[in-house]
Amino acid sequence: MNSNVENLPPQVLRLVYKEVSALAADPPEGIKIYPSEEDITEIQTAIEGPEGTPFAGGVFRMRLVLGKDFPAAPPKGFFLTKIFHPNVGHKGEICVNVLKRDWRAELGLRHVLLTIKCLLIHPNPESALNEEAGRLLLEDYSEYFSRARLLTEIHAMGGTSGSAQEPGDGPQPKKHAGDPSKRVAVAKKKTDKKRALRRL
Repeated sequence: MNSNVENLPPQVLRLVYKEVSALAADPPEGIKIYPSEEDITEIQTAIEGPEGTPFAGGVFRMRLVLGKDFPAAPPKGFFLTKIFHPNVGHKGEICVNVLKRDWRAELGLRHVLLTIKCLLIHPNPESALNEEAGRLLLEDYSEYFSRARLLTEIHAMGGTSGSAQEPGDGPQPKKHAGDPSKRVAVAKKKTDKKRALRRL
């Protein structure tokens, strides 16, 4: 994504720098801020999954991008860590009113971050970007919880925390899956292995 630093007026850049510096020095509880020295218009954050939610114990990387019309227009928010949530699209885009129609310039970045963290506690299935998560939240909460928990354990805990969501992520088909002769060879190998084990 291209930097918007050259597109923002100097007074807006000073305001953003001041606010980001204050956030980094005194971040909201459960949120860490990683400002970029090269591009103040892109703010990396890490949000701790709130207790009592399927996201508890996870750390979710997120990015706020300030466009050339900021603060007249809201920043754009993206989860970089894969998450199963009604208001987070498959590419990580976040749907929350404060980033859309409820935006006001005086709200500030702290308010945006707190609103996104609250979204982890109180999802809004009526404005779902992930329709499956929204449907499960309304119709089968235990299934929603277990799916969200599973993705939290896989992507937001331990060594894979914060892995960016890329279309190529996830399991890849085996190279021999489409080749019938290789499938037969693999099946024969499995049969031979079973026979050898039976002899033991």
